[in-house]
Formats: sequence, structure tokens, C-alpha cells
Amino acid sequence: MTSGQATTLREKRVVLSAAHVQRTIERLACQIIEPAGAGPDLVLIGIRKGGENVAHRIAAHIRERAGSAPGLGFLNVTIYRDDDVARDMPDSDIGMDITNKDVVLIDDVLYTGRTVRSALDALTDLGRPRVVRLCVLVDRGLRELPIQADYAGRFIPTSRSEHIQVNIGRDPSPSDRVVILERA
Repeated sequence: MTSGQATTLREKRVVLSAAHVQRTIERLACQIIEPAGAGPDLVLIGIRKGGENVAHRIAAHIRERAGSAPGLGFLNVTIYRDDDVARDMPDSDIGMDITNKDVVLIDDVLYTGRTVRSALDALTDLGRPRVVRLCVLVDRGLRELPIQADYAGRFIPTSRSEHIQVNIGRDPSPSDRVVILERA
């Protein structure tokens, strides 16, 4: 698809209902804290925009499960992207030093790997974490870079003509869902 070309997408199928989304988020939170708990060195960084609500939801479940809240921040990777797509979104909001921290980068969908590569570049400008892990709600395959998620909620193979749409709020809602859209 070239720039300026309009594409109509239609819903193909719902792949995660609200209940499935919530269970997936709870499972991801448990996987994140399983190795070392939710100590003071754990920092969750949601990639704006898609990873913000996923990060909020995982942080809330970790707080509920472990009794302590992880550090939470949000990263705008627009200036680090290698494409010319202009995205208007809030600036990064990371209110802590990430040096020597266990950082979990969180996004809604892992596709080509380019957004994650941009996020890694942005993190390098903020400090040197002890470790960086990647957590995604959906891994749709079709990578263009050698990037894999450490924690993936669901693997949903797609074609390039399909699109994954994640509709989740900051808090659980009956309208939460993940759908596959296809070109009409």
C-alpha cells in the first residue's frame, strides 16, 4: 500500500474476547514475576500507544498478585523509527532511572520488529538496564528483524493483508477484544 492510498478493513474474526484478554494479561503478569518476583528493580515500560494499556493492566495484576507495584513508564519511539510515518502521541514518560533495572518492554502487537528495535534504541539513550525483556499481548509473526518476545500472550499467524486490532482499556471492560481485520 502506498502513502495516501485508502484501505478499507473489515472484521474477519474475534481472536480474543474480553475474558480471554484478561486471562492472557494475568498469565503474562505471572510469567514476568515468576523468576525473581516484583522487587524494586522491576520496571515495566509500555511502548506508546498500543503498549500503554497493556502495561497498566499487567502492572495492576502484578501489584495485586505480589503486593508491590513495579516501576511503570511509557516510551514514545517516534523519533527512533526508520520509516517516515508521522505519529502524534504524548512524549515519553519515564520517571525513574532504568540503569541496572530489569526492564520489561511491553507492546500490544509484535509484527515486523521495527517498533521494538526503535524502543531498544530509545532505552539506550535513557540508561543501561541490567536486562531488557519483551512482552507482547499478540505475536502475529512476519518478522523483518531478528526480534522475539520473551513473553507472548498469544501467537496468531497472519498474512500481510491482515491487521490485528487490539481494543483494550486501562481497566478490564466487556468491550475488550482482539480482532483480525482484512482488506475488503
